[in-house]
Amino acid sequence: MRDKTAALAGTSDPATLIGRIIVYFVLIVAAVFFLIPFFVMIMTSIKSMNDIRTGYLISLPREITIEAWVKAWDSACTGINCEGMKNYFWNSVRMVIPSVIISTLIGAVNGYIFSKWRFKGSETFFSFLLLGCFIPFQVILLPMSQTLGLIGLGQSIYGLIFVHIVYGLPFTTLFFRNYYVTIPDEIIKAAKIDGAGFFRIFRKVILPVSLPIFVVAIIWQTTQIWNDFLFGVAFSGSDSQPITVALNNLVNTSTGVKEYNVDMAAAIIAGLPTLFVYIVAGKYFLRGLVAGAVKG
Repeated sequence: MRDKTAALAGTSDPATLIGRIIVYFVLIVAAVFFLIPFFVMIMTSIKSMNDIRTGYLISLPREITIEAWVKAWDSACTGINCEGMKNYFWNSVRMVIPSVIISTLIGAVNGYIFSKWRFKGSETFFSFLLLGCFIPFQVILLPMSQTLGLIGLGQSIYGLIFVHIVYGLPFTTLFFRNYYVTIPDEIIKAAKIDGAGFFRIFRKVILPVSLPIFVVAIIWQTTQIWNDFLFGVAFSGSDSQPITVALNNLVNTSTGVKEYNVDMAAAIIAGLPTLFVYIVAGKYFLRGLVAGAVKG
């Protein structure tokens, strides 16, 4: 009872109350500051061009219209054509889903090996693998382009999938390895004594407790791959460009009158998938990162 009374008394301390008010005030101001551009984008995307010309940047629309959204999705000019974001959006979907699934699964197996089935030189091999986390994108453009040409995957969706799998493996391996080292080795030894092999232990023991780190890896890879521009513009063809490249082409189109409402609608369309992922699974992302931060 004394502890509870002390805790309640502590919360009513004027200094503590003032400190909390200041913290919340700063957080609210920061949130408003970062949300203003998004608010402007949404408001602009539902305005007509006449409304944009005669109104202020942050003014509410006089008349709400979704014409800009329809045009951005289906008929906005993206450089050499006027087919909108639709085809490029689905190009990104076809690229992201297999890239995320394959790189996450391989990273899980790699992390399992480096944490529970160590072999001679495994730490050195893991250290070299981690170098991939620090190699700038620009360094691998030329050799990767040559590699894609040699294996017949240049200028295609499959080539982009291959690139993102390879570049994502160091990150997913690191995530899973740091998470799996927190699992007691005694559990693995007990499973081995019971006759379980490599994949059975992975399937029956490791995977059931891996949901938090799978969420981390999936969110990380989805965000990185969906938002990538450099690989998309360097390794894709006209029919395989992701939505980030199409958005750049649309925004930089200089033919005719500049339609800012269409540009804003297209930008929101391009960002909605990653925004949705973070809203739905953001708290699990933080939990997974904390769960894997105990050991390294």
